[in-house]
Amino acid sequence: MKTYQEMTKEELLFEAAALEAEFEKIKAKGLTLDMSRGKPSAEQLDLSMPMMDVLDSKTALTSSDGTDLRNYGVLDGIPEAKKLVADMIGCRPENVMIYGNSSLNIMYDQVARAMFDGICGHTPWGKLEKVKFLCPVPGYDRHFSITEHFGIEMIPIAMTENGPDMDAVERYVSSDETVKGIWCVPKYSNPQGVVYSDETVRRFASLKPAAPDFRIFWDNAYAVHHIYDEQQAEILEIFAECEKAGNPDMVFEFCSTSKVTFPGSGIAALAASEANRADIKSQLVFQTIGYDKINQLRHVKYFENIEGLQEHMKKQAAVIRPKFEMLEELLSREIAAREIGSWIKPMGGYFISFDALEGCAKEIVAKCKEAGVTMTGAGAPFPYGQDPKDSVIRIAPTYPSLEELKQAAEVFVTVVRLVSAKKLLESR
Repeated sequence: MKTYQEMTKEELLFEAAALEAEFEKIKAKGLTLDMSRGKPSAEQLDLSMPMMDVLDSKTALTSSDGTDLRNYGVLDGIPEAKKLVADMIGCRPENVMIYGNSSLNIMYDQVARAMFDGICGHTPWGKLEKVKFLCPVPGYDRHFSITEHFGIEMIPIAMTENGPDMDAVERYVSSDETVKGIWCVPKYSNPQGVVYSDETVRRFASLKPAAPDFRIFWDNAYAVHHIYDEQQAEILEIFAECEKAGNPDMVFEFCSTSKVTFPGSGIAALAASEANRADIKSQLVFQTIGYDKINQLRHVKYFENIEGLQEHMKKQAAVIRPKFEMLEELLSREIAAREIGSWIKPMGGYFISFDALEGCAKEIVAKCKEAGVTMTGAGAPFPYGQDPKDSVIRIAPTYPSLEELKQAAEVFVTVVRLVSAKKLLESR
């Protein structure tokens, strides 16, 4: 098979005409398919249904320390939930605070507190003339939405196969006191699936910020979301590394069970140092008397321990693995062989980040929509929605059934080939 770059102009014209005809046939099918967000499928959600049966009117709703979970109190979570979450992300239970059902909500709150109250006695960010955040790209669009909402200037940082470009991170953090934070998804990053190397984690822990209230927003969203049972990435535990480096207070770590059990009905948590937790609690006390302790107990009783949670995640992986493998095979055969796109094969997480030819992403997404397939908006993985190369497309394969995903993927590769052929013809 010739690559598109090897084709003559006449061959490319023939290819584009054939693909245009195929595209019209696809449009005539009237498809309505969605690959826009990283949501669990109904089959994945079914795996957690037995959790609804672990509590009933006869259950003793008390925690291990004797607290009556039906009443007010316990600001930062019951002990057994802290233990489960700590084991999930690899830190100590005493680092953990259990909140409600959304880690995104916790991240928003942390930025809002920094803006209005300041961090650990420092000047509130909202009173400063300029506040900046480092944003590894491509990254999670909802991270960027939070910082944009608060008027924080976002600075893109290129991702490498080992994590963010740490030379750039260190340069910004050490030289500019207006740089107050960085967004990180350290394991199976959204959307590329990158796993931070040991060196990257150690360099994060050893940062020397110009701003004393600089914080790493460590969104460990996919800590247990492996695709393959035999290939499971592990990362260094960030708090231990920060303590070794003399920076115990530099990290806020976030996680939840939203894609483990039920999105919107799971438990979410923040892990932080003693000083940071004390600071957060001093403000959190005005916000709530305590979160849903009965739901925390429900999760603990269902999983029992980290081994139970890991077994559950193997079942999740068995559902999504065929979807990722089908996409990998199709993209390799139809796209990589023609040298019109690339991606990193993810070992975990919820996404594939596809790199189209430069200047093609917006048109690919628009034409997929025209053919009945909804994708994440081009530019979404970048601050302000601006992809400087117009090339990155986030593919979310988990929500559709395997059959629906096959249909959507076939539309996608047809559109990628069509748009790429036309793009190359422009330069002939």
